[in-house]
Amino acid sequence: MQQISTETRKKVVRQHIQDGRTLASLAAEYGVSKATMSNWVRAYREECQTNDEAMNQYELMQEIRRLRQEKAELEKENQFLKKAAAFFAKEID
Repeated sequence: MQQISTETRKKVVRQHIQDGRTLASLAAEYGVSKATMSNWVRAYREECQTNDEAMNQYELMQEIRRLRQEKAELEKENQFLKKAAAFFAKEID
């Protein structure tokens, strides 16, 4: 079994929490079991209970994820409105 560096573990946890990557996709990419990665995420969340810096990082990762999701939704709405405006502009002519 290969040794996974602490830095890689942190990267995996961040990709899961902040980027919304599934443990299955991360497991396939890094060649580590989902259960192992789940343990890393759980350990990080437990660390956040006693480490203020870790908790702040965790909250920032969640906020980034939320803002990215909100941005994607707004972009979809904007595309819809552009198409609707173009449709109605043709109808007026």
